[in-house]
Amino acid sequence: MQEAKNYLSKLSSTVEGLLAIVVTDRDGIPLIKVAMDHVPEQALRHSFLSTFGSATEQANKLGLKQTQSVISMFKNYQVVQINKYPLIVTFIAESSANTGLLLNLETDMGDLLSDLQRVVPAS
Repeated sequence: MQEAKNYLSKLSSTVEGLLAIVVTDRDGIPLIKVAMDHVPEQALRHSFLSTFGSATEQANKLGLKQTQSVISMFKNYQVVQINKYPLIVTFIAESSANTGLLLNLETDMGDLLSDLQRVVPAS
């Protein structure tokens, strides 16, 4: 797991303004987390990280199909959450960070996410 954290730490330095990368299960339980010291603590809490899973379940019930990603913009921060069933990848960044680069990190994380998808049970 330390190797995965080191990889995410290196990856996080490739996007200016990226403050945290968190990979969770569907319930928002962190599996791997890499965060800068000045990331907002509220954004790393289970109650916040679990909302994406709940929102995608509700969207599915409305017949909107499976949600691929959600981008939330705030005054000082942005949160990009990507559905990699049964995982959720969350990027927390400064509002000035390049959102397209954040979305592209999903491709760079492909091997790591594939490994995690094999060991995390789908619910």
